[in-house]
Amino acid sequence: MSTATFNSICFNQGYLRKGEVKISKVKNRNQRVKFYVGGASVLSTKCMQSSEKNKKEVRIGLLGASGYTGAEIVRLLANHPYFGITLMTADRKAGQSMGSVFPHLITQDLPTMVSVKDADFSSVDAVFCCLPHGTTQEIIKGLPRHLKIVDLSADFRLRDIADYEEWYGQPHSASDLQLVFPIIQKEAVYGLTEISREDVKNAHLVANPGCYPTSIQLPLVPLIKAKLIEHRNIIIDSKSGVSGAGRGAKEANLYSEIAEGIYSYGVTKHRHVPEIEQGLSDAAQSKINVSFTPHLMPMIRGMQSTIYIEMSQGVTVEDLYQQLRKSYEDEEFVKLLEKGVVPRTHNVRGSNYCFMNVFPDRIPGRAIIISVIDNLVKGASGQALQNLNIMLGYPENTGLLYQPLFP
Repeated sequence: MSTATFNSICFNQGYLRKGEVKISKVKNRNQRVKFYVGGASVLSTKCMQSSEKNKKEVRIGLLGASGYTGAEIVRLLANHPYFGITLMTADRKAGQSMGSVFPHLITQDLPTMVSVKDADFSSVDAVFCCLPHGTTQEIIKGLPRHLKIVDLSADFRLRDIADYEEWYGQPHSASDLQLVFPIIQKEAVYGLTEISREDVKNAHLVANPGCYPTSIQLPLVPLIKAKLIEHRNIIIDSKSGVSGAGRGAKEANLYSEIAEGIYSYGVTKHRHVPEIEQGLSDAAQSKINVSFTPHLMPMIRGMQSTIYIEMSQGVTVEDLYQQLRKSYEDEEFVKLLEKGVVPRTHNVRGSNYCFMNVFPDRIPGRAIIISVIDNLVKGASGQALQNLNIMLGYPENTGLLYQPLFP
């Protein structure tokens, strides 16, 4: 890797403004060397637009492009050197451009959105499914088998179909899918990246975790596996920005309903409960139940989970801290903060990071863990891209090195 300073020199009929630009030499999955430009300097627009489109090695289909998670996929892929979007679907927005639905993406050269029934997958290598719960089941069964798929809905997160029906209020699949579904479900890998990286590598279908479960399992799973905390009396208080509820028009999400207040919802019955308990139970190799209450906050992005736990006999808060440090010291996106530093949602906004820390409770034998993520990035689209990078043999941080947006 080399760094050079350019002073308004020509570059493919464009120029680089004065400043430092980093030219990185990166090997792709075929071991061919490629160069790309990054850093704070600005490339003058069209110099790379047409040639960049031809460089993309992996053709991406984006199903459900008109929602927030779909828009985040587009934003993240804008700087991905290998993934290019060739297909976008949005049934209610079919025939429209992405720029007309999300004006902040008007600079991106993207295909017109089409309905799923009109989608041509012949020019697609991998798919992000950003469809509503209950929809993906039908769509995936009809996709070509060669496609790598990351599903951001809940349709393949739960191994027990009965749990899905109980918590999501609908049968898991239509009758004509019953013979197909067990095969698909068996193939699905739950993609909590830092925990299931090796399984993700060889997956055909990855069930991308929910936002709350991501913020909760990342700190708890290593502690449970190390037998440092008790399986009982785990209390989780989580708070999310309004974007977590999606883009659909809902009375409860109007400004006058959300602003200047906090709203607890899904009390004792939030849909993420079985997903959280499934992951923690897997780590413990025994059944774990939790008390989980989510709250809607008057902010757009961000998620904080405050977790109250009971430590195992003889275990100290220092033991918890050192276990989390050991588990995540080499991870790109999960960061244990310095002792005493309280994680803030502001400090991960727009990024794929999870910041966490552990504190002593004033009640002896108990501790408090605080974990923060951006619900649309590490809690959804960012983790989805991290997973697809791994599935296709690329460095998992590719396209994800956006620093948090502050203030």
